[in-house]
Amino acid sequence: MKDLKDIKFWLFDLDNTLYDGATKVFDQVDKKMSKFISEKLNVGIEEARRIQKNYFQEYNTTLNGMIKHHKIDADEFLEFVHDVDLSFLNKDKDLEDEIKKLGGKKIIFTNGSRAHALNVTKRIGIDKLFDGIFDIRDCEFIPKPSKEPYKKLVENYKIEPQYCIFFEDIARNLKPAYELGMKTVWIKNDEPWAAKYSDSEFINYKTDNLAKFLKEINGLR
Repeated sequence: MKDLKDIKFWLFDLDNTLYDGATKVFDQVDKKMSKFISEKLNVGIEEARRIQKNYFQEYNTTLNGMIKHHKIDADEFLEFVHDVDLSFLNKDKDLEDEIKKLGGKKIIFTNGSRAHALNVTKRIGIDKLFDGIFDIRDCEFIPKPSKEPYKKLVENYKIEPQYCIFFEDIARNLKPAYELGMKTVWIKNDEPWAAKYSDSEFINYKTDNLAKFLKEINGLR
């Protein structure tokens, strides 16, 4: 990990990265997507789920597919699917302490909305620790792992990729970051679609405990 002591830019995915995927917050979002599609397209929930997963596979987010094929209002979609119960997300003092110690810029990079990122980080107690949130609107609704949002993010925040590290639970989303010259960390999980490509060369590190991993980096500095 000695190559991480000079990191100056810290990029974090949001869902299942800044909080434990075992909390199943994203499962709620997932179900709300199915409900939205079912109501908008007037189809049963099973058919809605099939459409949802097909769009996710083909366009990297369900929203992207819905925009392309059904001209839906993206803001309406985001507001609906992120209206979920976060009451069981607890303050994460260990994570708060370690993020506070990181020197440099700290940015959340999410395929979700800014409002959802703020709601989640407030619950965890880390909402005041970031220099920015780069959400799906900032990406002009082009999601990870398309290269465009990564390039735009680098430009917006004047990031030097060789001094940047990106933490993400969906392995394939780390590839563009690696190709730009960033260090990459996969947050280990057993979701088949998230774990696919997790043994690829574009993943530098793996961890199942973000706070502990950051503590190790902070110990080098």
